[in-house]
Amino acid sequence: MGNIEKIEWEKKYSVDVEEIDIHQKKMFELFNQLIDMKSSKTDIKDCINVITEINEYSKLYFSTEEKYLKKKGYPDFNSHAKAHRQFAKISISLRREISENEDSLTLDVIEGMRNWLINHIVTRDTLYIPFLRINQYIEDSKKKN
Repeated sequence: MGNIEKIEWEKKYSVDVEEIDIHQKKMFELFNQLIDMKSSKTDIKDCINVITEINEYSKLYFSTEEKYLKKKGYPDFNSHAKAHRQFAKISISLRREISENEDSLTLDVIEGMRNWLINHIVTRDTLYIPFLRINQYIEDSKKKN
């Protein structure tokens, strides 16, 4: 089991909505915190607390994003929201597994979860950016008339 690199949030992850970008940054911080804790052999209960926090925070993050998308009538809303629920399932079952067997929290597992999120941001979230931009453009031009 090798070490995994922590990942800093970069502009390329931005979805052009400040509130959502802030949530992304917080999720990156939580994963980095978990990587640090796991690498420094922190007590498993503390690790579980961070996973709980990731779980809880992801709900806020995803529901905020979903509110935006729903309000703007994003056509791919349902499958996007479904992907969010998939993350929640992974996160919840991981917590259960670790409670039963603390060795199941490996850096690979943490990396897998984090990579799910990054992959979701770069493949799924980026798809709604042009939609929101066009939407904003239409709204702005209506205000001018």
